[in-house]
Amino acid sequence: MSVEYTGRHYEVTAADRREVESGLSKIKKILRGNFDSKVVLAVEKHRHKAEITINSRVGPLVALSQAKDMRAAIGNALEHLEKQALKNKTRIITKKRRNHTARDLEAALPEEKVAAAAVSSTVSIVVHKFPAFEKSTDVHLLRSDDAVALRPMTLEEAIKEAHFRDRDVFVFRDPKGKLMILHRTRDGKMELIEAP
Repeated sequence: MSVEYTGRHYEVTAADRREVESGLSKIKKILRGNFDSKVVLAVEKHRHKAEITINSRVGPLVALSQAKDMRAAIGNALEHLEKQALKNKTRIITKKRRNHTARDLEAALPEEKVAAAAVSSTVSIVVHKFPAFEKSTDVHLLRSDDAVALRPMTLEEAIKEAHFRDRDVFVFRDPKGKLMILHRTRDGKMELIEAP
């Protein structure tokens, strides 16, 4: 465990170093590993600030505290780091997978099947279960004012407008007010769809 001290408008004393290192030794027991830490002790006006950063294999832990004296600021920062370390440790422990043994499988089965499983020493397991419904592809909605004509136009005007706007789908109304859709196929041809 290496500790780097920095004092800003403050002289780091041996007592401060002992207090920080004793607190970091508690955190080392919690994290169960070596880590690098940086300690910044600063004084601004009448405020004493302590910032402690730990770079461990779990990730960075940072604590910032300020108080009227430096010992209280260091104590608060170490307390905050200890809480963070415990939180990370419990999070990692709960994420780890449990090893399923035969005893766990027997506990999950009803008593009749346990007796049958013990005699034949075979357990039926569902290998694959098909989903209840088939998943569909995601729909992507794209709202565009470029693909819709605001005024009625003839078919020739609509084709020119679709080419000009470089749209694969173009919606317009003909001079009679009927809704029409122009669609460009993959081979480049234009299809006309009349809406009812």
